[in-house]
Amino acid sequence: MLLPATAHAAPATDLTGRIPGQSVTTPVRDALARLPVVDEERTGYERSKFKHWIDADKDGCNTRAEVLKEEAVIAPEQGPRCTLSGGEGYSPYDDRYFDGPRGLYIDHLVPLAEACDSGASAWSPAEREAHANDLGDDRALIAVSAVSAASNRSKAARDPTTWLPPAAGYRCQYVTDWIADKIRWRLSIEPAEEAAVSENLSRCPNVPVTVTLAR
Repeated sequence: MLLPATAHAAPATDLTGRIPGQSVTTPVRDALARLPVVDEERTGYERSKFKHWIDADKDGCNTRAEVLKEEAVIAPEQGPRCTLSGGEGYSPYDDRYFDGPRGLYIDHLVPLAEACDSGASAWSPAEREAHANDLGDDRALIAVSAVSAASNRSKAARDPTTWLPPAAGYRCQYVTDWIADKIRWRLSIEPAEEAAVSENLSRCPNVPVTVTLAR
């Protein structure tokens, strides 16, 4: 039976009533406009409340190793207990290639402390663990080389108000992915953060963004 047209009237970015696993697609500027704008509440973030790295599928490789394998330009060799060696990776933050997985950092695109201040402080331990080990969206976790680790350390828990990747050519992708990750986890955005992201997007194509809701 055909549904009446009014059944499809809700905007693609209206997340009300949508359930985990559903996908939404919308131009990135519209997606930004739908994020709830809320003054951040400093919550006393504790890293231990976001358990990582875990081996969710029990294949012997934890989240860190899974990201290294997935993002490698040339796949590393995998030894016993998921020991990785060789291969080649790429750090988009500063547009550098690097050899092998040793000494790599895995960065949360939206830092855990930022997520905590944007709504995750109210989540269950299971939800925080799922966010900290999110392999369901390849925008969530990024490998950063030891050579370029300074980029990751300088970022720390900062949002786009005070930090953007050194590689200018990656910044449109970065703020687009930032919005997608916040929508995926139904996080809020504070006014200054919204203004900074919007200002950066003004120089970027209004590309469509597809997000699968995690919660």
